[in-house]
Amino acid sequence: MTNDHGHGHDLDDAVAGDGRDETENERLDRNWNEMLQELRVIQTGTQILTGFLLAAAFQSRFGDLDDYQRTVYLCLVVASILTTVFGLAPVSLHRALFRMQAKAKVVHLTDRILQATMAGVAVTLAGTALLVFDVVLGRVAGVVIGAVVLVVVLALWVAVPRMARRSAHIEPRA
Repeated sequence: MTNDHGHGHDLDDAVAGDGRDETENERLDRNWNEMLQELRVIQTGTQILTGFLLAAAFQSRFGDLDDYQRTVYLCLVVASILTTVFGLAPVSLHRALFRMQAKAKVVHLTDRILQATMAGVAVTLAGTALLVFDVVLGRVAGVVIGAVVLVVVLALWVAVPRMARRSAHIEPRA
């Protein structure tokens, strides 16, 4: 049996723990559908950001970037493309394991892939803020804003959910 994050645990604990009367297959189907919704949101954002980064190379001011800015830009393009690849990976995984009675494996691996995708989005967002502010206002402003964005992302995506879990007395399951 898997919980909402695809981690294995006993079926009786899962059903008793969240008040749902679901079979293992129903829970896996629900988890997969919830992950698909998350993937739709994240794919749209990563694809737009990747498109923005790719188009930037064809702008007239691109030639004015210094070596540091070009390096940051190229790292961001790689991070953004890899993030997009991670965001699309569950589709390939699902296709490869379709009708093989492997929904639990698909849900578990997709959970891990989504975590990696979110990390890639965080890096890409912070790096994009760094680059834009570096170009417009200078190196110090770029580094400061990039760091601020990363801290805000970590706070909202990591710290707040953990605090919410603790305040609700919800423990992650193994």
